[in-house]
Amino acid sequence: MAFSCAARAFALITLSSVIKTASCLSFATNNSVSCPSDLPLSCQNTTAIQDLCCFNSPGGQLLQTQFWDTDPATGPDDSWTIHGLWPDHCDGTFDATCDPARAYTNISDILTAGGASDTLSYMQQYWKDYQGNDEQFWEHEWGKHGTCINTLDPSCYIDYKATEEVVDFFTTTVQLFKTLPSYEWLSAAGITPSTTTTYTSNDIQNALKARHGKEVTIGCKNGAFNEIWYHFNVQGSVIGGQFIAADPDGTKSTCPDSGIQYLPKSGSNSGGSSSVTTSSPEVAARQVV
Repeated sequence: MAFSCAARAFALITLSSVIKTASCLSFATNNSVSCPSDLPLSCQNTTAIQDLCCFNSPGGQLLQTQFWDTDPATGPDDSWTIHGLWPDHCDGTFDATCDPARAYTNISDILTAGGASDTLSYMQQYWKDYQGNDEQFWEHEWGKHGTCINTLDPSCYIDYKATEEVVDFFTTTVQLFKTLPSYEWLSAAGITPSTTTTYTSNDIQNALKARHGKEVTIGCKNGAFNEIWYHFNVQGSVIGGQFIAADPDGTKSTCPDSGIQYLPKSGSNSGGSSSVTTSSPEVAARQVV
């Protein structure tokens, strides 16, 4: 029995707003496998799962990570931007660069050829490298993290065509990001960018937990709020599966308890930007958060 998105939405109608939103993301392609509906959530199984095309393991803790870069300002002034989709182990450790043979370097061309021009256009606005090297950033995120998502392995496709899993990775990441409007959620709680107002860690956590359903990981640089990690477990494959908010595991939030700056993207000259380089776009961010 395959997952039914409509059935999942109905079954989860009483859950929190973000779970209702994020739990029914379906990105199945004609070539993706059909998964049973009775599989446990990743990281929640009590016995070994044999079909690893329908169960994310060992990377069962999926993180949708976001940046708030202010110096230089990156992306729209009223939106966080995409960092990536990371398949961490259930204890917070992670694998990296799992298949160098599939570390493709032509992401824009792959998305265009795969019929995902809309995804590419969105990425050009919301998945930005603060130094302007978007393509290299995307290549890094796919090569380091995307190749480690086992349910995107080529063997999990029917009549596999080279690079179609790349299209699924970026499409899934973009669609998941769209369900996590951090700027909007923070603003609704009275947390808005400012050069004078500061916030507490509890202010930020409470605002995001109220929407996401679980605590998140928040990161700061020089006392300025600049990264959010949303944690999920998944029922089924990353393609067409069900993303359910999960408690953070592993690295913890490192912002101070109080005095946190949330700087505007315009008119800011200090703090706020991630320490990201094109050769290793998230090494410093991993250290910070």
